[in-house]
Amino acid sequence: MELFWTIVFGLLFFALLMASVALHEVGHLLPAKLFGVRVPQYFVGFGKTLWSTRRGETEYGVKLFPLGGFVRLLGMYPPTRPGAKQTWLQRFADDARSYEWDDIRPTDDGRLFFQKKTHQKLIIMAGGITMNLVLAFLLFWAVLGGVGTYQPQPVVAGVQPCVLTEQRECTASDPLTPAAQAGLREGDRIVSFNGTPITRYAELTDLIRRNLDGPATFVVERGGQQVTLPTVNTIISGVRDDLDPSKLVPAGWMGLYPQLAREHAGPVGVLRHMGQMTAQSAVALAQFPVKVWNVAVDMVTGQPRDVYGPISIVGASAIAGEAAVQDAPVLEKAAMFASLLGSINLFLALFNLVPLPPLDGGHIVGALWEWLRRTAARLTGRPDPGPVDTAKMVPVAYAVGGFLLLCGIVLIVADIVTPVKIF
Repeated sequence: MELFWTIVFGLLFFALLMASVALHEVGHLLPAKLFGVRVPQYFVGFGKTLWSTRRGETEYGVKLFPLGGFVRLLGMYPPTRPGAKQTWLQRFADDARSYEWDDIRPTDDGRLFFQKKTHQKLIIMAGGITMNLVLAFLLFWAVLGGVGTYQPQPVVAGVQPCVLTEQRECTASDPLTPAAQAGLREGDRIVSFNGTPITRYAELTDLIRRNLDGPATFVVERGGQQVTLPTVNTIISGVRDDLDPSKLVPAGWMGLYPQLAREHAGPVGVLRHMGQMTAQSAVALAQFPVKVWNVAVDMVTGQPRDVYGPISIVGASAIAGEAAVQDAPVLEKAAMFASLLGSINLFLALFNLVPLPPLDGGHIVGALWEWLRRTAARLTGRPDPGPVDTAKMVPVAYAVGGFLLLCGIVLIVADIVTPVKIF
């Protein structure tokens, strides 16, 4: 029965992911129609059409492979400039252009994407990214503001008695942890560390990490009084890097456990949380090709998956399904479900900012480059150079699309053969 519900909730999460993709495309569709761009097609998925219907001039539908979606905006490629030199790139661009221009009618003049103003192009292309960011914010706000999350407090819940390098009980010969040497006790509220006042546990963690093996003096509130504890030295240990959790970095360590308390965050707290996740996602994006290669190597050599490595939407759905059947309150499981969906929406937004076609960021860069060219020509008294021939970027779009398809296949196969184990 547990397997059944794991599959059910996994499929539900996959459906919500596809809904996020569909809404991403709506983020392009609405401003395109608002600015008068002709939109022939809006589809979720790729490949053979399973179902479609026409509303006005737009065909809406679902395709066989639900691994993305697209909105077709007419006039993405401007016409060939008269007298253009017939290089291989020009011929390649003209071939790509001819497919689109077969559907363009004289009545479409003024309704083509390349004819729109720069700010309109930017709004249309950033619409999908904005939609994912809004979805991520709402999901995180529901979790952090509505349900709340357990956050560590600057209050001692327990002290690890000794320093161990393996899983066993402490013995009399084992060295004491710095926390035990200092005499920290359960219930102590940490007031300051090395003279720096402490109001949040995150501040204490940061100070201890940066202290490495230096002297550490705690002032705690104990029994209604402030007590200065004996000075000890922190120990250097390997901890997860804040921006790249797959990497261990040297940091100071004390050996204390904080109390946890449920906290609720407002919009500012949600944005702060998203800012931290954005920084982590940016690091993950920069390492994406290497990480995918490592996943492939580990799969071939039989090594266990890195829990901090990339996963496909199949893997994410499997993890969500497993989370949904864990022995935890329903509210906590729903929060985990929403948090994972919010994280993926945030990552999709950042991923689409990569300035390469066919991603949204590539089209945004193209629009900005066109604006710079035209502005420079106007300021220097030169003729308007006209729209940038984005069709010449089609080879790049094919290369990037092929690379992403290959990465997707590798990750899907890995998620089936050697899935990430979190629970």
